[in-house]
Amino acid sequence: MLTPEQVQAMIANVLPCEHIAVEGDGHHFFAHIVSSEFEGKARLARHRLVKDGLADVIASNELHALSIATAATPSEWAAKQQ
Repeated sequence: MLTPEQVQAMIANVLPCEHIAVEGDGHHFFAHIVSSEFEGKARLARHRLVKDGLADVIASNELHALSIATAATPSEWAAKQQ
């Protein structure tokens, strides 16, 4: 069973992130991801970037469910924190 920390490390291996927070119970995970890689990309493209990078662990069912609660650029994240 995966831990939130393991899922966080998997995401960090897929794309450079300024911030990642993952919560979950071993089956379902919720991620908040902030990355410069999201600049100029629509919401769906941002989610696809992450999920495509994790395709192997998702296909193997090792990572059962990942909900991307936040996929923000650093400037979007900073504005949200104010």
